[in-house]
Amino acid sequence: MGGRLKGKIAVVTAAGQGIGRAIAEAFLAEGATVHASDVARDKLDGLAKAKKAKLDVLSTKAVEAYAAKVGPVDILVNVAGYVHHGTVLDTSEKDWDFSFDLNVKSMHRTIRAFLPGMLERARASGGTSSIVNIASGASSVRGIPNRYAYGASKAAVIGLTKSVAADFIRQGIRCNAIAPGTFRSPSWEGRVEELGKSWGSKEKALEMFVQRQPMGRVADAAEIAPIVVYLASDEAAFTTGTVMKVDGGFSL
Repeated sequence: MGGRLKGKIAVVTAAGQGIGRAIAEAFLAEGATVHASDVARDKLDGLAKAKKAKLDVLSTKAVEAYAAKVGPVDILVNVAGYVHHGTVLDTSEKDWDFSFDLNVKSMHRTIRAFLPGMLERARASGGTSSIVNIASGASSVRGIPNRYAYGASKAAVIGLTKSVAADFIRQGIRCNAIAPGTFRSPSWEGRVEELGKSWGSKEKALEMFVQRQPMGRVADAAEIAPIVVYLASDEAAFTTGTVMKVDGGFSL
């Protein structure tokens, strides 16, 4: 078991499955105290050493109450997100608003709620506190078909990340983003199933996802966790405002 995050207190949203779950597990293995949250509390079962809580990141009131309960932390990882499928012609105002609320404004809520305590921890330690936001390769990094609302919202995540990094760079706060390619997760598997229905074959949908990855495969969620551990750790003390691509060449 490692100890790169020993003594650190971390919050991970959407920790019930997929990327969030892998990050929470990696943080625990590296010695952090982990506050794992998810809108579906039962999905957190199995994270035995984590402090688990139900959290709806769409609610400002709920996020503020959660931050007050948890107290000051060293690390905040924003994972919660939603993938809308379609072009501008397939995107209603409701789709657009929901995409931005969950993919971007949720991060605004959590950062605003936890940042005062993170500044406090940074001042007390003389080191840095770390925010890591999960963006996407489908963003300002690259445009891909049928990801209109998703790509726009994830591009906003990158802008948000750089703004926070610039505003607090002299106050011990680091803020970075991860831009993943396609990762295997329950939500992704659901998208494959749904697309397969319209295409007449789940295999055709799966092949599309595989072929758009230059490495010719979809990654496991656990492959992103070591990068997040690095950004959360003191080893990345000189790293802020970056967009780390973990995409199997998706952005090439």
